[in-house]
Amino acid sequence: MKLSFRDALKESLLSLGQEYPALVVVTPDLAKSLRIVDFKQTFPERYISVGVSEADMIGVAAGLATTGLIPVAAAFAMFAVEKPFEQIRNAIAYPNLNVKIVATHGGICVGPDGATHQAIEDLALMRALPNFTVLVAADALETRAALKAALEHKGPVYLRLGRDEAEVVYREEKEFIIGKADLLRSGNDVTLVACGPMVAKALQAAEELEKVKVEARVINMHCLKPLDEEVLLQAARETGCMVTVEDHTRIGGLGGAVAELLVRKHPVPVEQVALDDQFGESGDAEDLFQKYGLTVSHIIAAAEKAMLRKSSQIFMKERR
Repeated sequence: MKLSFRDALKESLLSLGQEYPALVVVTPDLAKSLRIVDFKQTFPERYISVGVSEADMIGVAAGLATTGLIPVAAAFAMFAVEKPFEQIRNAIAYPNLNVKIVATHGGICVGPDGATHQAIEDLALMRALPNFTVLVAADALETRAALKAALEHKGPVYLRLGRDEAEVVYREEKEFIIGKADLLRSGNDVTLVACGPMVAKALQAAEELEKVKVEARVINMHCLKPLDEEVLLQAARETGCMVTVEDHTRIGGLGGAVAELLVRKHPVPVEQVALDDQFGESGDAEDLFQKYGLTVSHIIAAAEKAMLRKSSQIFMKERR
């Protein structure tokens, strides 16, 4: 079953708007595209459109935060982050303001909108900013939990969502704890660490691996910053190898975060399922996943390679 990220955002903002009277939404004229017209109509005094000017969206959100309000700056990931990055850095991150940036259309799942709208480097950019917390929702239900956690957190937050529908990972209300990952499946042969809509694919890969007697641990790393070091180091010790899975360039995203940790504290073989250093293109999302190596089959192949590297290391140690 699939559910829509944007429908989840619409419903979440409406309900959380009742719960948080300080919540204000700022967009660059994207209420219809983001499916948040209902929020605009229900709370007209708490909805601001700055027109097609993302830099102004960030500046206005920063100003609102200084008054004690909780601004949610919402736009497509490409234009929420990459167009106004200097404003995000200097007007939000540097003064450590309580602004929440909610970005839909993250990754090549955008599909036919093409390379200009496919934000494949946003996580790397936002991870690099001091003071920012970086979240990635796996499905519609986690979208609401992540947004609520972002509103509760004091400080700047970046929340990345997909463009449209994603396979359901969570079927009941869940708690979203910033800095803590979700262990979705146990296993001791290999660890699959995924984020966003790729979590569902990692679970599917684990099911296929089980058919050949490979027990894969699956972790939803829905918080890239701060990273749940404890769950990753435990997985590294217990499974001995990892695969990271993300709809993002292999540079600086989830794979980079995991590798940066393990190389310092517990080196094990790590394989990445991610985009190579290249841009995407227009096309059906599933066709693009196939072309750029983001399918269940690619995850399985990466797991097999990681386990082979682990076995090779064990063999070399025994020879010594």
